[in-house]
Amino acid sequence: MNQIKINPTIDSSRVPKHVAIVMDGNGRWAKARGLERAAGHQEGIASVHEIAEVAAHMGVDYLTLYTFSTENWNRPVEEVNALMGLLMEELNEKLFKKNQLRFDVIGDIKRLPIEIQDQITYLRKATSQYKNMTLVLALSYSSRWEITYAMQQIAQEIASGDLLPEEVNESCINAHMNTSFMPDPDLLIRTGGDIRLSNYLLWQSAYTEFYFCNIFWPDFRQKQFEDAILDYQNRERRFGKTSEQVQNENSAH
Repeated sequence: MNQIKINPTIDSSRVPKHVAIVMDGNGRWAKARGLERAAGHQEGIASVHEIAEVAAHMGVDYLTLYTFSTENWNRPVEEVNALMGLLMEELNEKLFKKNQLRFDVIGDIKRLPIEIQDQITYLRKATSQYKNMTLVLALSYSSRWEITYAMQQIAQEIASGDLLPEEVNESCINAHMNTSFMPDPDLLIRTGGDIRLSNYLLWQSAYTEFYFCNIFWPDFRQKQFEDAILDYQNRERRFGKTSEQVQNENSAH
């Protein structure tokens, strides 16, 4: 990562700790060039590598990438198989070892091919000692699935007497989410021009800052990521408070 030079106008003390990304536009990028959709997914992997390295170098603690949604299982079988093949190729130690990144996953991974499940288990363990950013892949993930699953777990604990109904609060729900090991995203980026969340981190994004751009994911690289960070740093995060309260709190620090 030593060769990466971050835009000096970025305030290193105000870098978002958790950035989530909807990597949209691979298929349209390929179609615009007369290529198969798989070519767009392949080129999108290069963006994943670059953004992961830049984010880690910048000081981001968690980078969560919407890699494959539960709805994506409804795509043509050929495309799903191609995506699974690309995923298997990329689930290796090279990127993580080079940048000392931890690896984790959120989602219904039991639906994934067994060889991918095994590789996920291996990578989690193999990278657990690394101290830089955690790269999280949302695989076979959707927010409604996650919330439903969390509610099922809570209901079972209530039925067994391990949990009282009045103990179900925000902290309890957070603890049952797939994302319980990391903070809520400070910034959520969506490429490709669509302005929606597409069932991604709905519970966790209550006070997340959103950044939408028209750039297809294969063309989203360091400069575009830095533009998103600069836009984020120009915002005031109030969390329901007034500007005066926020400014007073900041000045107190």
